[in-house]
Amino acid sequence: MCGIAGFFQQQPVSLAAVQGMLSALRRRGPDAEHVVGWNTQGQRNDAASEVGLIHTRLAIIDPRPEADQPFSNDDGSIWICYNGEVYDWQQHADELRAQGVQFKTHSDTEFILRGYEAWGLEDLLPKLRGMFAFAILDWNKREVFLARDRMGLKPLVYTTANDGLAFGSLVRSVLPSVPKAQRQFSPESIDAYLAHRYIPAPRTIFQHIHRLENAHYLHYRLDTQQLTKHCYWQPHGESGSGEKAWQKELDTAIRIRTVADRPLGVFLSGGIDSSTIACRLEEQGFDQLQTFSAAFLGSPLDESPVAKQIADTLGLPNQAIPVPLTIANDFEQIIADLDEPFADPSSFPSWYLAQATTQHVKVVLGGDGGDELLGGYKRLGKHLRTSWRRLLRLPLPRMADMAGKGWRKIVSELRLNWLEAYSLRFSGMTPGQRAFLQPGLKAPAVTYWRYPSIDALNQLSPLKQLLAVDLNNYLPEYILRKGDLCTMAHGLELRAPLLDHVWAERVMALPDSERFTQPAKKLFASVTERLASLDLFNLKKRGFNPPLKPWLQQDLHHHFAGLGQRLQTSTQGQINAARVERFIAEYRNRPALAEQVLQLLILDASLSQLEAMAKSC
Repeated sequence: MCGIAGFFQQQPVSLAAVQGMLSALRRRGPDAEHVVGWNTQGQRNDAASEVGLIHTRLAIIDPRPEADQPFSNDDGSIWICYNGEVYDWQQHADELRAQGVQFKTHSDTEFILRGYEAWGLEDLLPKLRGMFAFAILDWNKREVFLARDRMGLKPLVYTTANDGLAFGSLVRSVLPSVPKAQRQFSPESIDAYLAHRYIPAPRTIFQHIHRLENAHYLHYRLDTQQLTKHCYWQPHGESGSGEKAWQKELDTAIRIRTVADRPLGVFLSGGIDSSTIACRLEEQGFDQLQTFSAAFLGSPLDESPVAKQIADTLGLPNQAIPVPLTIANDFEQIIADLDEPFADPSSFPSWYLAQATTQHVKVVLGGDGGDELLGGYKRLGKHLRTSWRRLLRLPLPRMADMAGKGWRKIVSELRLNWLEAYSLRFSGMTPGQRAFLQPGLKAPAVTYWRYPSIDALNQLSPLKQLLAVDLNNYLPEYILRKGDLCTMAHGLELRAPLLDHVWAERVMALPDSERFTQPAKKLFASVTERLASLDLFNLKKRGFNPPLKPWLQQDLHHHFAGLGQRLQTSTQGQINAARVERFIAEYRNRPALAEQVLQLLILDASLSQLEAMAKSC
């Protein structure tokens, strides 16, 4: 797991820009860092480079310097810069060895490079099982490939703003390569953030920096500067042999993610997904793995006592990590580690959990993905109850309002088609709230999500349509982005067995009666029998949200002064200062607006940091 960046330009990139890109990645890779540069003809020139690869390493597999990156083939004609973990690749490596390929390391980095040499990218990608974002620079063909994994566990952003191509793991690692005259915030992205609490791919907060979508790769030609984007995978159901093919594949997905040369642990909540992983690990003989649980002491949301019961039942050691009651000292650093505006309240406890966990282990398995595959979210059932109006969309006016509740919310929903209205089941701002705060924004998009094609959607049931929307948007750009940013900020690798694409395809092939149950995820009952006495399937889902009220009233209270004017200035007038102040005043009488107020505070802090960086780097 690492931080990656690079550039492919026609003019030398300044040393200051290179150092700026490297500096943004250091928290992701504390174990080693390297920069390799060339001129446009492929000759090494680290001092004044037109072409360069940048890498900061969190060493998990083969931590020797021999496996550091950027990594090249024997004659230096092909290079890789890679972030992630690919699992279960040894069988494919054996095929290469049988053809005479000699490996210098036992790292998956070298396997990807050697696999590209032997098979090319199109034939290599289907053989990669895991999470990855990588760049391959091929001087023989004078081509560059940038690829992101199927589910979107690893991030990749890029820009073509400087008559070339630059990329990185973070928006902040790409910004130094963007000319200062082109570092404007995107008005659409600001509105997208207000709508969704994050900025969905392919957008980022900057007009000229883009996020590569999951399951896509870029192909760039050095000589012509031609850039094309390709989708290489679509989720689909694939049945396996045997009655319990899904169970066998689940155990495989978990087992292959235990391979590491650094200490391994498990994130354990009181939920079904992480407890299933812990249960299967114990069954496979990993009975001494340390488990880590976030504790909201004194809160009804605290799942750590249930997590302790699960761990005790399985005989696994458990450590409860108290989420601090105050965030005042860490707020600015957390905002920086979230890279661009990102307002999931659970990112704060996630950040603290990772900070404490990395003191004990460097790799953790987590339970992300079960809800998206097995329909575990309550919002799905709520929205399905309105599926009778799938073809109904009324020509009602858009109304600006602060509350976002009552009859105005109903009007907002009836203005949208059924699939678009699914976005209102999330906790971003309503269309009315967005219109209130941005009175001059003309005809903003209803949603900034990516949707499957109409033909693909028409083949799906209403529930599977909603899950397809989640797999394109909420999962990769919200859940997984949060997990990656919060863990990698502390040099901790997070692995997600339930998002193994082979296991996911087994689940998608199951009959609906097995896949979608009441209560949700009863599929896991047969593989968690040791936990049956805890009745986990009937426990109320508590979520992972922090105590916002004291944080807003105490820790972050001083951020309210001048908030409206700062947002109006940083958004070039898009957000209205007076209306922000009215929104804050409304919150004092209506505490239910706490998440939306936090959203504004995070936007202000993030834009302020990014403005300062854009001026200085």
